[in-house]
Amino acid sequence: MNQRTVVVISAGLSQPSSTRLLADQLSAAATKAAAEKGIELKVRTIELRDLAHDIANNLLTGFPPAALKEATDAVAAADALIAVTPIFTASYSGLFKSFIDVLEKDTLAGKPVLIAATAGTARHSLALEHALRPLFAYLHAVVLPTAVFAATDDFGTDTAGSAGGTLRSRITRAAEEMARELERRDPVAVLDPFALTTNFEDLLKTM
Repeated sequence: MNQRTVVVISAGLSQPSSTRLLADQLSAAATKAAAEKGIELKVRTIELRDLAHDIANNLLTGFPPAALKEATDAVAAADALIAVTPIFTASYSGLFKSFIDVLEKDTLAGKPVLIAATAGTARHSLALEHALRPLFAYLHAVVLPTAVFAATDDFGTDTAGSAGGTLRSRITRAAEEMARELERRDPVAVLDPFALTTNFEDLLKTM
C-alpha cells in the first residue's frame, strides 16, 4: 500500500473545541477515502494553541523555537494539508494567520489543501470563499474544490437529512477530492538544505 502524509492544522482556542472536532472528522474521512484507493495515510495533527507563544516569538525575533520549527517542517514535508480555523469577525483567526505567516516562502506551493472552518452560525460560511480560499491561492497551494463549514447546529444531530447529515456529506466529498489528488501525485520529496548537489571530486575540478 502506498503511503502519504497529511498534516492537520487546528486553530481552535479552547479544549475541547469544535474546530478540533471538525479537524478529526476530516482526517478520519480522508484516511478512509485514501485507503479505498490503496493509500495509507499518516496523519499528524498540530494544535496551534499549543504553539501560540512560539509563533509570537518567531514573529518578533525571526527565529522559530524548536517546537514550532518541528511543526513547520512537518507542514513542508506533508503531501497534503487540512487547515481548520474558527471564524472571528468574518475571517480566519489571528492565530491561524500568524502560523501561516511564519511558514517559509513556497512551503505550500503546489500542495493540496482542504480548507474548513467553524463558527456559531451559518452566516459566517462565506468566509471560506472570501478569506481562506484567496489566502491559500495566493500561496500557490492547490485548494480543493469543496470547502467544509460547520456551524454549532451541524454538530447537534446525527440523522440522515439533518444538518449533521449535510455536514457528513460535505466532509465525505472533500475527503474523496483529497484522496484523488494524493493518488495522482508522487510523494513530496523534501530537499536537505545541507546536502551537496555536486560530488567533492567535481568541486575540486573547478578550483
